Amino acid sequence: MAQALIRNIDDDLLADYREAAEANNRSLEAELREALRVARPISRKRRAELIASAERIRAMTPNVPQTPSEQLIREDRDGYRDV
Repeated sequence: MAQALIRNIDDDLLADYREAAEANNRSLEAELREALRVARPISRKRRAELIASAERIRAMTPNVPQTPSEQLIREDRDGYRDV
């Protein structure tokens, strides 16, 4: 595995990560590793794979109209759909 050295980290930022590490029962290093994993940017290759996967899923129901997600979110927020 590779290593990276980050210099000149703001003291308050590092203190926040130390606090989060303690709350999550992890070392500071493990907490920072997890933060990098969660915030990992999507590579061009991975983005292309995700788009291809979405297109394959969409192709499974070619004649079914799809409701835009923002409409579903509004309906949930405004209470139009009962669970």
